[in-house]
Amino acid sequence: MSARSVLSALDFDKYSVIQVGISHDGIWMVGEDILNAFESGDYLNHKTATLLPDPTRRDLYLIDKTENGEVLLDFSNIDVVFPVLHGTFGEDGTMQGLLELTEVAYVGAGVLGSSLAMDKGVFKDVMLANNIPVLDSMVVSRKQIEQDSSKVIESAEQLAEYPIFVKPANMGSSVGITKCWSRSDLFEGLVEAANFDRRILIEKGFEAREIEVSVLGNDEAIASVPGEIIPSREFYSYEAKYIDDDSELIIPAPISEYLSLKVRELAVQAYKAIDCAGMARVDFLLEKNISGHDQQAGLFLNEINTIPGFTKISMYPKLWEASGISYPELLDRLIMLALERKEERIQTVRRYRRDD
Repeated sequence: MSARSVLSALDFDKYSVIQVGISHDGIWMVGEDILNAFESGDYLNHKTATLLPDPTRRDLYLIDKTENGEVLLDFSNIDVVFPVLHGTFGEDGTMQGLLELTEVAYVGAGVLGSSLAMDKGVFKDVMLANNIPVLDSMVVSRKQIEQDSSKVIESAEQLAEYPIFVKPANMGSSVGITKCWSRSDLFEGLVEAANFDRRILIEKGFEAREIEVSVLGNDEAIASVPGEIIPSREFYSYEAKYIDDDSELIIPAPISEYLSLKVRELAVQAYKAIDCAGMARVDFLLEKNISGHDQQAGLFLNEINTIPGFTKISMYPKLWEASGISYPELLDRLIMLALERKEERIQTVRRYRRDD
């Protein structure tokens, strides 16, 4: 859905666009309207492709089968990659690492910013080091749960009263997240989260409003007006995000001007703290039933999404639209920021020779 929206808004008089689809098996494919091919499962007119981790060969290559085996055929040069990829292998720094090795410009955060934002446990440590408020939490391993789940549950109950949230440390789109109200819920939540990552975050839960801010830029980042999500379910789960049609987006968020300025300030501070670039959506939790300046004491940064949802009705572009930047203009800015970031990268000295 995000890819369709991006393609529909790009200026084809300005950009020559190549669609690259990646299957669940990790196979790259190119061809006419690859999105429809992926939906229908009809790949007869499409070819497999690859990008090499070699800066002397920055082109996209086709993998062609011949009588003597497979050969690489130069398909097209690439100036900028726009990775519309959520979650593991797209948003966690792995794809960004490949693009860095290839020395291709790409939209969004680099390896460090992507991986830090993706790992909820390490991310919280970085926020605390920068005096940015986050909820109390702890990280356990899958092996700890398998070996002694009772001990893990006891530690979680010492951390916070119920409800307690359990989350895979590295995952997006609220996949594998459980809001636990009892010991049995907690055990089931730990098992569920462990399906999706070897590291599991256990976090204090409370009745919260969900406030989000969009950030744009590289070193000189700016923040949009804040928005609020009223989820259709108990929290903003995968179902509430993508399946239900009842979640409500309120833009601008009905909060005080003071708090609006504060969340924008904290969003940019957090963005810079993890060396983010290009774009990110910064999500906050705000304690319910408090008002005025007291709200700052009930404000916590929840997470940063370095590749947020990008449909035309997603919060990230809608917040910028409300802040005066249209969807097509937003895409143009992101592509220019990607080129700017690449120019900065290539200034870095990669060889060191000591002259005696």
